[in-house]
Amino acid sequence: MLWLWLSLGILGGLTLVFLFIWCNNSLLKVTRYRLSADVEKAIKIVHLSDLHGKEFGRKNARLVAKIVKEKPDFIVITGDIIHRYTEKNKKVALELVSTLSGVAPVIYVAGNHEMRNKGYRFFRKDLKEAGAVVLDDCPHNICGLTVVGLNCSSLKNNVIEKITPDCGEKGVKILLAHMPQFIDKYAAAGYDFVFSGHAHGGQWCIPFTRQGIYAPGQGYFPKLTSGVHTRGKTKMIISRGLGNSECPLRLFNRPEIIVAELNK
Repeated sequence: MLWLWLSLGILGGLTLVFLFIWCNNSLLKVTRYRLSADVEKAIKIVHLSDLHGKEFGRKNARLVAKIVKEKPDFIVITGDIIHRYTEKNKKVALELVSTLSGVAPVIYVAGNHEMRNKGYRFFRKDLKEAGAVVLDDCPHNICGLTVVGLNCSSLKNNVIEKITPDCGEKGVKILLAHMPQFIDKYAAAGYDFVFSGHAHGGQWCIPFTRQGIYAPGQGYFPKLTSGVHTRGKTKMIISRGLGNSECPLRLFNRPEIIVAELNK
């Protein structure tokens, strides 16, 4: 009988490990922020980032259901919706954008995974056909706000100042930029809010803290991986992301949907 109890113990242990890993990588968390802004009425924004081709249920049904429940005024996606340019990744991304565009307007800016692919110009066209407003270094007006998208290539070429729109002293300016480590440049350009991703929350977090282990562009124990960070009048909202990149697992760092509400 000893072998039976040992087998059951091993099976139970493996089951717990599997559940722990599944929860850390597939159990969605909604994070809410209330932010003061010069707006006439409350505006609710859902922020998604770094899907990397991941699915939360068939055709991302669980992800879509949570977003529908929030009733956002619009949705922003800050890059890396695909992980390498494969047909599967492309299909997952376009299905999600198509579905979400029926929920609320979708505004998208490219991340480094899109920009490194030669097929991006075709994918960009597909995203537009799926219903997204694709911002590559250009502004878009919505809900009385000016939203600007900055792609990763522009960061490398230091052209952020050239695309800062003049929307008047009282106009709220929002920047969508995949990489958070350039927060000082974003603040210097005069944006009120910045939505960013890329850091994946530090991928693995120290238990019971928000301290991530590693983020690209920031190295070990990075400071800009999640939450709200302030530089002068600029507030940056960083998403921990939804999927995984080169490292296939998250630990103590669940995939995140951000709901940011701008209030007068």
